[in-house]
Amino acid sequence: MNNISIKSIVSILASKITIFLTKTILKGGTTFPGKVALKIDRNILKRVSQGYKVVLVTGTNGKTTTTSMIYNIVKEDGKKVITNNTGANLFPGIVTTFIDNYKFFSKTEDAYAIIEVDEANLKYITKYITPEIITVTNLFRDQLDRYGEVYTTLNKILEGITLTKDTTLVLNGDESLLGNLDLPNKTVFYGFNAKINEDTKIDVNADAKFCKFCKAPYEYNHITYNHLGDFYCTGCGFKRAELKYAVNEILDLSPDSSTVKINNLDIEVSQSGVYNIYNALCAFAITKELGVKDESIIKSLENQDSSFGRQESLNIDGNEVKIILVKNPAGYNQALDTLCLNKESFSCAFLLNDNYADGTDVSWIWDVDFEKLHNLNIDEVFISGLRCYDMAVRLKIAGLEEEKFIIETEFENLTSKIKESTNNKIYILATYTAMINYRKHLYSKGYIKKLW
Repeated sequence: MNNISIKSIVSILASKITIFLTKTILKGGTTFPGKVALKIDRNILKRVSQGYKVVLVTGTNGKTTTTSMIYNIVKEDGKKVITNNTGANLFPGIVTTFIDNYKFFSKTEDAYAIIEVDEANLKYITKYITPEIITVTNLFRDQLDRYGEVYTTLNKILEGITLTKDTTLVLNGDESLLGNLDLPNKTVFYGFNAKINEDTKIDVNADAKFCKFCKAPYEYNHITYNHLGDFYCTGCGFKRAELKYAVNEILDLSPDSSTVKINNLDIEVSQSGVYNIYNALCAFAITKELGVKDESIIKSLENQDSSFGRQESLNIDGNEVKIILVKNPAGYNQALDTLCLNKESFSCAFLLNDNYADGTDVSWIWDVDFEKLHNLNIDEVFISGLRCYDMAVRLKIAGLEEEKFIIETEFENLTSKIKESTNNKIYILATYTAMINYRKHLYSKGYIKKLW
């Protein structure tokens, strides 16, 4: 407790008491205790983060899964490590994480903190912490009412990065918006050398189609999804940076997992989809930069558990249910591509909310390629959420069979219909608050053992 002020002690104690109360009474609550601490001592994060080697994970899609992957790899390597595994990625939630792990009478040494950070909140964290590494996963249109277009998101992230010039940046090289940032930081890139398909023409609804320097349209040697890929500009010569860490071969893609060659290592990723290969590649790059052994990386990635609505698998009265968080066109299309890998029939639920954390503007669902589901063998189409009728209209226009629609506004009724499904394999695609609230319902019924 050397050199700690009375204000900091009171701040930490008040927050720890609040953490205890929220965990025992509310069965959750990861933001409010941090607000309590910050109300007493605005600089408390600087104190409680001392001694940690910090990795900050930000970007539009994949933050929670990538953070979990990095955390598990570092833990597998035998190191002391903490994380905000519930996805509480705003400033107060991150303060809560550090305070929850703070001990008054022991000094933190040789420990790591792998922290997910909301894009707009990065600047509040780097004001008090100098991270070892900051990674940016990607930049897609998301929560249009909050962020607007992708350049707004990029500028918010750069506000945070410019506060910490000694931090290494590990960036997605396939993301054109992250190239040539003109920053003094050491920067390394990861990306795909392997082709997912033969597409070289960017989709009309892709997010960053034009060169950020000369505004000419990008050309591609290959596209992974949306605007990510091996891009180059014929106008000014801007192109993808040299990759230090790369997926060099796709060995297997299935609805449940993927096997790829990253640099010279064969790695199985226990979660499916190209977007999860990106997450694993990012985790690989960061942990290699941290000096983690290859054996720890390989073992951890092949045993990575799905977390908190990110391809989380449940058993509901004998039905195999997988919850997939979807929050913007890019991520939704990747989830649909994963469904398309199924060779057998299945049922699917679509949950759409329009709360603040989802984005109050749901017009983005018209940029999702639901039409690719038209020829799949889907037995039942469950639809729920605050904007279930908007979703039903979108799916009807996409060509899904209306007689298969089962619309339920109440979770109790939705769960009953899922239990009665003619197919025991069911995917639930849900926006953020729909996922949170439905998990709470399932927790109350005993189908989920751990709420947070």
